[in-house]
Amino acid sequence: MQGEQYGQVARALRDGDLDRAPVSPAERLLLEFVGTLTRHAYRVTDEQVQSLRDVGWTDAQIAEAVYDGALFNLFVRLADAFDIHPPQVMDPDGVPAAVTRG
Repeated sequence: MQGEQYGQVARALRDGDLDRAPVSPAERLLLEFVGTLTRHAYRVTDEQVQSLRDVGWTDAQIAEAVYDGALFNLFVRLADAFDIHPPQVMDPDGVPAAVTRG
């Protein structure tokens, strides 16, 4: 049962459906920020970062979100480049919808 309290959030994010994820407005803003970082890092603005501060995120937390997002993206790109796929047992439901959306 460890982590089950986050199961609904995890499923929504896996499906690429942030609107269905039961997260706070501050968490949603942070997830949207990481989405921008992932898809179009050059579009991150000072105003976007300030809006994260305005809802309570500290500079250290924002930086950590950037580091984590960037590192995760590095791993995904390396796996894609080397055609590495997790064993089926790791993802029995198949490729997450969030990955297949363009």
